[in-house]
Amino acid sequence: MAVNQIPVTVIGAELLKEELQRLRSVDRPNIIQAIAEARAQGDLSENAEYESAKERQSFIEGRIAELESKLSNLQVIDPKTLNAEGRVVFGATVRFEDLDSGDTKIYQIVGEDEADIKGGKISVGSPIARALIGKSEGEIAEVLSPGGVKECEIIEVLYI
Repeated sequence: MAVNQIPVTVIGAELLKEELQRLRSVDRPNIIQAIAEARAQGDLSENAEYESAKERQSFIEGRIAELESKLSNLQVIDPKTLNAEGRVVFGATVRFEDLDSGDTKIYQIVGEDEADIKGGKISVGSPIARALIGKSEGEIAEVLSPGGVKECEIIEVLYI
């Protein structure tokens, strides 16, 4: 993987493409219309709607540029096609037990833009993911957390 490539799952890539499409086809035209309406009200120096619309336009244009850059550097990984011989890798879904609390958790390791802890998706750069990557079922991973080192036993590795 080249240094500037951004790993992402197939679903994550689709979400980024959908966001870019929405920004270009819905949000950008809407904000252009809002700016035109605010301009029509006259004096722009004291026009809060105009200032707000210009700030929103700046945000939208910045996000479009950011998404275009990311999309040109994506390395799309389909977890279903992985053959990592039971090891935890990017895109894998991992079921593990926190040996301190006895809690069992299931997370998929995904790219930064797709991370959603409540949705069971953790960033590849997170402490948990970094500790799990490279390990196999039955192995113990040591996770550095704010409360100290936690040990987790990997119960199952899935490529779904």
